[in-house]
Amino acid sequence: MDSSKKKVYIETTIPSLITARPSRDIGELYRQQIARDFWDERHKYDLYTSLYVWEECAKGDKEAAEKRLNLIKDIPQIPKSKETDDLAEEYFTYLQIPPKAKTDSSHLAICVINKIDFLLSWNLTHLGDVAFNKVVEYNVIRNLWVPGLLDPDTFMRKMKREEENG
Repeated sequence: MDSSKKKVYIETTIPSLITARPSRDIGELYRQQIARDFWDERHKYDLYTSLYVWEECAKGDKEAAEKRLNLIKDIPQIPKSKETDDLAEEYFTYLQIPPKAKTDSSHLAICVINKIDFLLSWNLTHLGDVAFNKVVEYNVIRNLWVPGLLDPDTFMRKMKREEENG
């Protein structure tokens, strides 16, 4: 692993959008294109997933699931542990994440415990700005890693600015 590369955790929405048929909704089509643009530049980063991403990618239409799983098959999968499970439970309660989105707390815990630089997702409903500020406060008090929680568009703009600024 190249230590200069950013470590990026790919949440399920990324492979889902990359492999989906082009949407008729312009906003969704834009997200699909940005996800594909990110994918074209993935070699610049050390990518990671987890069992949670694999489980979510395997759901739904069999053919679509196969495409998603095939896309991420070579990305290292970070194993869950008691430590990540315990922290995920803490985030679930602290951030008041709805039960249907409980996996979001697991994605976050895996990134924190494994010191992943960024959690990339198009669905930051429960891990957006308000939650991020709470995560920062929670993690700083406990001396825990704080990953960036970004959508691919914001991430790519941030990486481009860093590249331009040396």
